[in-house]
Amino acid sequence: MALQLKQSLSLSQQLIMTPQLQQAIKLLQLSRLELLETINQEMETNPMLDEEQALEDAEDGGGASEESVEEEPIQEVRVEEDVRREELDWEAYLGEYNTGWAETPYDGRELPSFENFTAKKTNLTSHLDWQLHMTDFTDAQREIGEYIIGNLDPDGYLQTDVEEIATSTGNSLEEVESVLGLLQNFDPVGVAARDTRECLLIQAHYQGWQGTLAEAIIRDHMIGLENKNYDPIARALGVPVEDVIAAVSMITELDPKPGLRYSDDETIYISPDIYVFLVGDDYEIVLNEDGLPKLRINSFYRDVLTSKGSYTDSTKEYIQEKLKSAAWLIKSIHQRQRTIYRVTQSIVRFQRKFLEKGITHLKPLVLRDVAEDIQMHESTISRVTTNKYVHTPQGVFELKFFFNSAISGPDGESVASESVKQRIRDIIKEEDRKHPYSDQEVAEILKRMDINVARRTVAKYRETMGILPSRKRKQVY
Repeated sequence: MALQLKQSLSLSQQLIMTPQLQQAIKLLQLSRLELLETINQEMETNPMLDEEQALEDAEDGGGASEESVEEEPIQEVRVEEDVRREELDWEAYLGEYNTGWAETPYDGRELPSFENFTAKKTNLTSHLDWQLHMTDFTDAQREIGEYIIGNLDPDGYLQTDVEEIATSTGNSLEEVESVLGLLQNFDPVGVAARDTRECLLIQAHYQGWQGTLAEAIIRDHMIGLENKNYDPIARALGVPVEDVIAAVSMITELDPKPGLRYSDDETIYISPDIYVFLVGDDYEIVLNEDGLPKLRINSFYRDVLTSKGSYTDSTKEYIQEKLKSAAWLIKSIHQRQRTIYRVTQSIVRFQRKFLEKGITHLKPLVLRDVAEDIQMHESTISRVTTNKYVHTPQGVFELKFFFNSAISGPDGESVASESVKQRIRDIIKEEDRKHPYSDQEVAEILKRMDINVARRTVAKYRETMGILPSRKRKQVY
């Protein structure tokens, strides 16, 4: 077979995303904090970007005139002068005279003020380590204690067994058990327990409940205690059920998760990207731009391109490249804000009843509905509603919250799944605690409201909302 050279012509279509388009898509799906971080990074790397507010403040109050500055005579400091509290400059005093805490000698650098120091929050590990090193332990015991503390979960439970600890530290099981027993009585009491039963027993012994009915219930009847089966417990222990109830009330005061009180998790507060206010009979949408820098092109570098100064071609080429990048960033941010506004405007049109009457009037909604309403692609709507929050008269919600699957409702209308969850929550809230509704009974009550859902759907929604089953919600006494 002879080798031949041939030419062929083919026509193909390919989608190529430019770097500018990739940046626009990236900005669209960023949260508010991520957008602020991205802007700050671009301002550090691109000299063409300036913040309008900063420049305006500098132009308005850039410096005091020479006429306004009056030269005051320098007075001699005398020792016999009275020193009054209101005349002391405490910040200067702390910064200059109270430096005995510093380990290194002053080397001429400006030291930070005390107000800039922040205390580290105590967590469970550091709290237990402090107690461990304050206790009169041998080196071997301290090694075992450090290994135990390093294997605790956030709730304070030990996540390994004593055999592994003994093997890893090279000590006997008796030594490990001894140190473990000492650590379990550290603050918080019950920490380093291996299960809930042991944790509650340690706390019961610390309270001096040895030999009491409460100790017997924790030790021998944990399953019945969890399921609130008090009658079988009373029969097994040969005591009146009223005594069991009194003992259970004591047990409920114990802490099954002692480690959580030293959790170092901090609450993260949500800053809404957009606000929806009721003004008269209509809703007004306002973008939240507080804290976001208002960008503009630096006028100095812009004039460089138009001037006829002695700038090299490479310099002008660099400035031109940064100018395009800055202009595209500003355009992408404006496009992002307009898109968020239009999407929220469409959601308000669809969910007006929710804004007026609450979550039970939330309508089923999918991305396609909003996409068709504002003539955008579904993927764009998905990116806009990711990690974006809106403040409404009903509270703060993620934009994804307004998109729900449909469930058949009254008069052939569809009901949003979140609306059904709220109705389940209201039904359980109003139930008789002595006779709580089962999942099947909740489904029947919803059916009487013309909402057809199966029992397994009720169970799934109940579990996602963190509501216990009926046997654990029951309060007989």
